[in-house]
Amino acid sequence: MEVKRGRGSDIKWNALDADGKEWFKGVCSLFDMKFEKSSDESIANRLSQILNEACRLNSDFLSQWYGFKITTRLDFSRNWGFGSSSSLVYCIAQWADVEPYELYDRTFGGSGYDIACARADSPLLFTRKEEEINISYVDFDPPYSENMYFVYLGEKANSRDAIRHFDSRRNKISSNSIASMSELSRSCAEANSLKEFTEVLSEVENLVAAELKLQRVQDTHFSDFDGIIKSLGAWGGDFVLAVSEMDSDSVKSYFSAKGLPLVKSFDELVCCENEQLAQVS
Repeated sequence: MEVKRGRGSDIKWNALDADGKEWFKGVCSLFDMKFEKSSDESIANRLSQILNEACRLNSDFLSQWYGFKITTRLDFSRNWGFGSSSSLVYCIAQWADVEPYELYDRTFGGSGYDIACARADSPLLFTRKEEEINISYVDFDPPYSENMYFVYLGEKANSRDAIRHFDSRRNKISSNSIASMSELSRSCAEANSLKEFTEVLSEVENLVAAELKLQRVQDTHFSDFDGIIKSLGAWGGDFVLAVSEMDSDSVKSYFSAKGLPLVKSFDELVCCENEQLAQVS
């Protein structure tokens, strides 16, 4: 997100996608933090909400009525569910000099894991208990990365719906299950072999499915896949992680036959994104 001083007493907002094409444009009045003009009313209302909450957290933010020109640029398709909303909240929090977790709580809700990722430059393990947040960074560079693939399911999941469903189950999840999931997360990060990694992923999917009372995405869509499928992001939406001993061409052919041609290898997607981040920083 690029912030520049502008003329007048409004915020001119311009959002660009990964190809540099404009996908949102609007003008927000500093008087009431509402968009007088916009190309999409729902997006404008969400931006207005975030800016208002940022002002409530820091009364000095935008208090001088200086005009601004804001430009946001995505490094990935905004339909992929790669954290564009949490990245936006994190950027606005930095601009407003407010705590990003609190701003996220007031606007989108959720654990705050997305915010931890937005500010991280390496893999991490995230734990939140009440208001206590613990983050530990890990070195995840598996020797079996060539067997890992990210598959786009073709439809962006609604994170808010997923959060509401989780909240409906929150009080029914036992402390033992939470402890088990934490241990499984550590096991995933430390797995030294493909066999060990896939066994842990299977346990993770079984545990989450049982606690959320939802079917595993592998059972509903990929029951004949030779390997393990793990949901990513909102359960069953956006991307899935596919892990298999099959060669790359066979994996891509399998998903292409399912009408899912967008398959990225772990090395292709994760390493590429890390290189982009390094260049930006």
